[in-house]
Amino acid sequence: MRRKKIEIRAFRENDRAEVVDLWRRCNLTVPWYDPSKDIDRKLQVDPELFLTGLISGMVIASVMGGYEGHRGWINYLAVHPEYRGMGYGREMMEAVEAMIAERGCPKINLQVRSYNKGVIEFYRKLGYRDDEVVSFGKKIVVDSEEPQK
Repeated sequence: MRRKKIEIRAFRENDRAEVVDLWRRCNLTVPWYDPSKDIDRKLQVDPELFLTGLISGMVIASVMGGYEGHRGWINYLAVHPEYRGMGYGREMMEAVEAMIAERGCPKINLQVRSYNKGVIEFYRKLGYRDDEVVSFGKKIVVDSEEPQK
């Protein structure tokens, strides 16, 4: 496939179904989180940092960014499988990183599931490093029960 120019812009409500479908295609969703509720929550905080990437009007990429005054965060970076390896993920990251940096953010964090080796390598190529920390989480709102480990 020939590389086409991507349009990167803020998420719009009419992108919702395509974004959720994209996340499912990219295996970013899990049964215990409702992706539509994640979108609703993001739209309450820094909605301008929720970006979509479009080619010919079709959503082929997304990324959620955030900055809470101490660290920036990246979530839900996704590129449609048919458009991977063409630089679109890098473009999405550069766009959201620039927007977070404009807010005065000194460092951006992100989390990757440890078994997702290809994505880990992608972020390494972008300059991200393993901080060698243990990531903890605590559910405050339970969409549905997560399986016990």
